[in-house]
Amino acid sequence: MTHTVRILVFARFRDLLGRDVVEMELPTGATVRELRDRLGDGNAELATLLGHSQVAINGEFAEDTALVRAGDEIALIPPVSGG
Repeated sequence: MTHTVRILVFARFRDLLGRDVVEMELPTGATVRELRDRLGDGNAELATLLGHSQVAINGEFAEDTALVRAGDEIALIPPVSGG
């Protein structure tokens, strides 16, 4: 069984994916780690960026072990640089 999640992307993620929002099908019981792995599959630059970024679920930062549920809104937050 699968479900759809909505992923908001910003900055470099938007550049790499070519859009502001990505919808993805995930299996029931999928974790943030699985979302990262699936999204970065086949794109080394994206996979590297995902490894250094924060993930938020419904406005709250989430660990890689957090479950991603149907209807969740995910935000990918790239590392911040500058000074």
